[in-house]
Amino acid sequence: MCGIVGYIGCEQAAPILLEGLKRLEYRGYDSAGISIYQETIQTIKTKGRLADLEEKVNQLGGAMGNMGIGHTRWATHGVPSDINSHPHLSQNGRISLVHNGIIENYMELKKFLIEQGRTFVSDTDSEIAAQLFDYYYQGDMVDALIHMIEKIRGSYAFGIMCRDKPDELVAVRKDSPLLVGIGADGNFIGSDIPALLEYTRDYYLLEDNEIVLLKKNEVTVYNLEKNIIKKEIFHVDWDISSAEKGGYDYFMMKEIMEQPEALRKTLFPRITEDGIQLDGVHFTKEDIDAIGRIHIVACGSAWHASVVGKYVIEELTRIPVEVDLASEFRYRNPILNKGDLCVIVSQSGETADTLAALREAKRQGIRVLAIVNVVGSSIAREADDVIYTWAGPEIAVATTKGYTTQLAVMYLIGLYFSYEKGRISKEQLLQYCKALHEIPQGTEKLLVLDERMSQLAKVYAHSKDVFILGRGIDYAAAMESSLKLKEISYIHSEAYAAGELKHGTISLIEDGTLVIAVATQSHLFEKLLSNIKEVKARGAKVIAIAIEGNKDIETVADEVVYIPETENIFTASYNIIPMQLLSYYIAVERGCDVDKPRNLAKSVTVE
Repeated sequence: MCGIVGYIGCEQAAPILLEGLKRLEYRGYDSAGISIYQETIQTIKTKGRLADLEEKVNQLGGAMGNMGIGHTRWATHGVPSDINSHPHLSQNGRISLVHNGIIENYMELKKFLIEQGRTFVSDTDSEIAAQLFDYYYQGDMVDALIHMIEKIRGSYAFGIMCRDKPDELVAVRKDSPLLVGIGADGNFIGSDIPALLEYTRDYYLLEDNEIVLLKKNEVTVYNLEKNIIKKEIFHVDWDISSAEKGGYDYFMMKEIMEQPEALRKTLFPRITEDGIQLDGVHFTKEDIDAIGRIHIVACGSAWHASVVGKYVIEELTRIPVEVDLASEFRYRNPILNKGDLCVIVSQSGETADTLAALREAKRQGIRVLAIVNVVGSSIAREADDVIYTWAGPEIAVATTKGYTTQLAVMYLIGLYFSYEKGRISKEQLLQYCKALHEIPQGTEKLLVLDERMSQLAKVYAHSKDVFILGRGIDYAAAMESSLKLKEISYIHSEAYAAGELKHGTISLIEDGTLVIAVATQSHLFEKLLSNIKEVKARGAKVIAIAIEGNKDIETVADEVVYIPETENIFTASYNIIPMQLLSYYIAVERGCDVDKPRNLAKSVTVE
């Protein structure tokens, strides 16, 4: 959520800032603004989209200058408005500041500043930071920033300009992503690599409370004691075209279609003739035998992948698995014992609640294994072990290939641990590996359902309520299916364990209600048929998802979508594909902004 771009160099800053912010639109925002330095600080900001900001900039003559900061805001403190938009200025106009995150003690700081004679124009916590920086500024930007962050509690990524310093830009991060781009004709700050990839492939990845001072031809990183820190350059080797639509109407459809290749990159290097090889992960048989309990912690779709992972890992290893929402994990005072393993799952590697859960596990001395997509992200750097999903850049807010590659890693972990514990034989392992190897091709086969799901979307696009039923792994998969539908189409959708129908949910079924029944678990198939009959008897329309060959379901469902036959524990990888397509086409049919759903952001970097 929110996006920051900053530039100091030889080129005009405004076009660079606007282009960088466009590449961060996927993060979600409701207003935008830039500040440009040319003899003084010119700030232009507006509620609405970047197109509105660009028009405003052009009307004012283009905002000339070689240094600037820009921001896309996702409202937390104060409604979306021109005044609440970033950048924020100090009362005297000397300081311009952009901020991602939340200042928890902002009321205390605001009271202090008011007592010093400061006045405020916005409702935001971020304006407090601009005023506080100005309060401490005595001619040295780094010193002022150190004093400011010593007083602030919360999460932040700051980019700051000063009217008195035409050749300096300072920035810092804590619990909110920010990186530094090293360019040939200038230097940059940004919330994410796609914002800067057109200009540089070389980056410094900042750790918490590392302060960076940028000049046109120089970048210096300091710690809070103002000692210089030597940073290694992180070089990005993927192309900017990976972060563009490539002819598709929306990033989401592009990313749905990229899933077979993403799965190949995630699975194939780790499936060998002898079984499973987890690169960069060092678990001995003794380590695995010593695991008493696995705690998987995640948010949103990553949590749904984790629930599937619980079923798979417990089935294969018989190690007890708990799955926690990261936003609840710390606050329930979790019981973590010596020998437990904490698995942290996050596409971005910057999810605030998930990062906090990782730190809590580490504080209690528990080994942490991270499953992330973004190399060099905070979670990847702080975990003891990392398995990358290799999904490539994912721009649409609603995850697709991020989720399916997370599932693939769950399968790999389950099989690896199971074999090392002696729970499955070499022959069984290789049989599972064969099925895993077929998943990318099976996914490719399912993507030809594109046209059929488009037609079904036309029929059901104006449903008021949708209920998605499943049992076992199918119930876990139903939760992700429900989220896909609700987050991009705004249809009220709920997932239910099918056995719970008679415990209240069935009272909501009436004539024409759409029910989607996920029936891919062979040992639970007949029970699902009974549940379908129950909702049909009350007037529901039923779309069923079933394994090829299970024709009996056609006698009770209105529509049946078949997925390829595979091992029961791998079906979640297949049954999500039709639901991704159906959700996408329903959203398009309803005229929704598929890539940027209202009120949502790609990476939730504040609690």
